[in-house]
Amino acid sequence: MKQALPEDDRLKRLTTVCLRMTGSTRMIAEHHVAFYVRKKVFAYFLNNHHGDGIVGLVCKVLPGDNTALIASNPGKFYMPAYVGPRGWVGLRLDRARVDWEEVEELVTHSYQLIAPKRLAATAHVEPRG
Repeated sequence: MKQALPEDDRLKRLTTVCLRMTGSTRMIAEHHVAFYVRKKVFAYFLNNHHGDGIVGLVCKVLPGDNTALIASNPGKFYMPAYVGPRGWVGLRLDRARVDWEEVEELVTHSYQLIAPKRLAATAHVEPRG
């Protein structure tokens, strides 16, 4: 029998962010947690996915934004296996400091790209001030 992914503080905090999105749900697997709107994934929490040693958040972004983010800060952003070439980007959560405002921004934008238009309109990113 496979062990479920243990809850840690990063996953708890990410779950709070993701479940604030209208109609979102969470499904836990062995090495990842998927966050859904309707039946579509808008974010993943990955823990050592396929042995890569990374704990990260994976979100959908606009075309080309994943490569731009990775080029701007390759220590923070990465190309996730399988979904990266389809317009997803990874944000490392296993670094010393996680910018949770940035996490919320990525999650919200991903939700807006994946959710049906009516639900997408309910998600807003608070401007940084």
